[in-house]
Amino acid sequence: MRAVRSRRSRSTGGLERRGEWAQGWRGPLVGGLATVLRGVRTRRLGGSGGLVGGGEGGQERQGLPGAVPAVPTTVLRSELPRRVGSSGEAAGRGDGVPSGGVNGNVPVGHRARRPPRAAERLYHSAGRERRGVAVVATGGWAAWSGRLAAVGGLVRRGEWAWGWWGLLVAVLGCVAATAVGVGARVHAVSSGPVADGVRVGATVTAEIVLTDDPRALRTQARFGGPRVIVDAAVEAIEMGGRRHAVSVPVVVLGSGDGWQGLLPSQRLRVRGRLASADRPGLVAGMLLVRGRPLILGGPNHVQRIAGVLRAGLRTASDVLPADQSGLLPGLVVGDVSRMDGKVEADFEDAGLAHLLAVSGANLAIIAGAAVALGRVVYMPLPVRAVLAAAAMLAFAVVARPSPSVLRALLMGLVAAIALGTGRSRDGLAALSAAILLLILFEPSLARSYGFALSVCATAGILVLAPRWRDRLAGRLPRWLSEAIAVPAAAQAAVAPVLVLMSGEVSLAAVPANLLAGPAVAPATLLGFVASLVAPLHAEAASWVVRPAGVAVGWIIMVADWAARLPYGAVPWPGGVVGIGLLGAVAVLLVALLRSPLGRWAACAVAAGALVAFLTIGPSVAAWPPARWLLVACDVGQGDALVIAAGPGKGVVVDTGPDGTQVDRCLRDLGVREIPLLVLTHPHADHVGGLAGAFRGRRVGAVAMGVQTRAAPAVDRLSADIARHGVPEWRVSPGQWWSFGPSLLTVLGTAAGEISGGLGDEAAVNNASVVLHVRWAAGSALLSGDIETEAQAALLSGGLPRADVLKVPHHGSARQDSAFLSSVGARAALISVGADNGYGHPAAPTVSRLTWAGMRVYRTDRSGDLAVIATASGSLSVLPRGPPAR
Repeated sequence: MRAVRSRRSRSTGGLERRGEWAQGWRGPLVGGLATVLRGVRTRRLGGSGGLVGGGEGGQERQGLPGAVPAVPTTVLRSELPRRVGSSGEAAGRGDGVPSGGVNGNVPVGHRARRPPRAAERLYHSAGRERRGVAVVATGGWAAWSGRLAAVGGLVRRGEWAWGWWGLLVAVLGCVAATAVGVGARVHAVSSGPVADGVRVGATVTAEIVLTDDPRALRTQARFGGPRVIVDAAVEAIEMGGRRHAVSVPVVVLGSGDGWQGLLPSQRLRVRGRLASADRPGLVAGMLLVRGRPLILGGPNHVQRIAGVLRAGLRTASDVLPADQSGLLPGLVVGDVSRMDGKVEADFEDAGLAHLLAVSGANLAIIAGAAVALGRVVYMPLPVRAVLAAAAMLAFAVVARPSPSVLRALLMGLVAAIALGTGRSRDGLAALSAAILLLILFEPSLARSYGFALSVCATAGILVLAPRWRDRLAGRLPRWLSEAIAVPAAAQAAVAPVLVLMSGEVSLAAVPANLLAGPAVAPATLLGFVASLVAPLHAEAASWVVRPAGVAVGWIIMVADWAARLPYGAVPWPGGVVGIGLLGAVAVLLVALLRSPLGRWAACAVAAGALVAFLTIGPSVAAWPPARWLLVACDVGQGDALVIAAGPGKGVVVDTGPDGTQVDRCLRDLGVREIPLLVLTHPHADHVGGLAGAFRGRRVGAVAMGVQTRAAPAVDRLSADIARHGVPEWRVSPGQWWSFGPSLLTVLGTAAGEISGGLGDEAAVNNASVVLHVRWAAGSALLSGDIETEAQAALLSGGLPRADVLKVPHHGSARQDSAFLSSVGARAALISVGADNGYGHPAAPTVSRLTWAGMRVYRTDRSGDLAVIATASGSLSVLPRGPPAR
């Protein structure tokens, strides 16, 4: 901070002759740099523009659950000398600074220059410290710390404009650094041998290093075999008889045995085909591998230990019921490999899915336990800080460094350093620094919804939760006000991102988190202890896990209750329009709650909503809805649609990957007869559930497009159909059928044989049977898995408009914007599985659909989707509610 000097003491020599330290340019520079490093802001205290001490010690920031434990706030002290005399005595007593002096450094009779208002805003919201001390308290964004330093420390003779130039330089520097990082990443993945192979779909032999754990997909490879997806880095490829040394990230889609149990850092040799990914610009492509990989090297020591701990927790959890044993590893270290599908779906619907993504809450629990243990054994404060940092680092390795873990780890390390050195810590400054460093290190995080949700939730807890807690504390006990404020603030902060992702606003999330929250800490601590004990004594670890099962059982019960609530998730417009509408509702709600009349109005609306919930909710939950015409069944990562064909009858288009799910959907709809079953193309996620559709039903005929007869998979499919004694038809454009209220017309399928056979995924997708279905109330376009080439061909041949679009290929990134716009639909149905690993639906596709004027509905979030005829003679989409798994 800059001491204001009088004309008599402008020279350094003059101050030295009086035995005082000259606060020339060095003092402001040091103060400014300290401000940058600490992410702090100053407060203007005392009289006419001076900075004075006085009063009692500074206030401490309160900690919040779910964040890194708060560190007691300290102050940056700058001991300023007091002049001998009356003005100095007054300053020393903290009674203000007469004549505008700063601790007596300005002689009597000389009034200090009043700082401009920009500086006044700089010096607010800090507590006072003892006499003769300048106070600097925590707060403010790290992104603005350059401005604070420039304005508060680098200004000479009132040249306040330099602060804005400092801010501009800092912002441009960050932008330039990010641009360089992104440019380098894009160049690396879009050029070179791997990118060339992706463009031609080359078959290569590659040496890869795994960067994550293989994740099992719910769907199997075509006609058998487990399928996994895993991130990896390609280090060498053999293509066209030549070996190329490379270093680019890819997504590996493996089928067959030998993939489960592999660990990050293992080196493998695989043979597969390169294909484009749904994350262009972030990875070089996908590597489609069939068969067992050849292991060239084992994992490093750190990953081997982490793998042993994770496996030990899974083994110890086997003493619990199946749903609890699958959830506990997910809750502790994010391992959802054995998690029950219904529990996972309930967590998503209840707004509890964030508990399965290891983040700041987990690290705060582990760090807090480490600090408490150090206090019990009387460790010094710096040693406790080192212990907390070590615990967080170890936990991050075991839980795998996901974006949310990295963000929380950086913030936790900042807190540990502050705790060990006794310095202040600003949560928002640490969050801002963590975001900047992570984006510079991994530019792909800028497009990650998971990272965005983690950042927004943390920011909401830091900014909104303290104010809401203090507001509620006057009416509720402090522990209850804090328990309500934290999940409410986090949910409010992530609501815009959720609207952008899913087109829904969750109403069940806050009460569900409020009820489940108290059980998270004991389950996490006991589970982590069990993972440490399991390698040493398996029986002891199983006893540690048993009480954790009680906490996990409570969380499962809360998720099940919240997922069953009607209107637990309210459909909402997506995209920018939805975010704007959400903001308008928030502003209106705040305005209402600020006035007594508004509070009464809000209570009346809430009472009306409760009555509507009790009276209308049960009738809405009834299934199937009256006047249903089309249902997109929730069958996971696949397609299965049912078209109304009369009482007890339905035309089935595709059967999904699993016969159990399509059978469940047909039973719920009361379908006992299938006059026509259409298989758009022979991929497992569209034909794997064929047996479930036949189960207990009479099928009139099966229709397929023109596929290569030489493919063994198609031959087996035809054999399955023949065993049921059902005729098989081949369809062609222009054919049509009429069943009950529905008129079906074939718009397109590839003519002739498919070149390349079933190995050419894009060719098979483009050969999908495309149907246009018309009813009296409107029409729908069922587009199979067609990609950009087939979409362009349909568009050139005269594409009929439709009110409802079944989005091609589960909403993958390969969509023709002109095709989506030309359909003219008002509703878009995406049949997709939760956590499918393909990135479906791709964010750009959802944005295109929204900009084309469609409201997006997804089976992974809303379960079965019914298109119904309304009383006014139009079509409407009615989600069933929680997904059925």
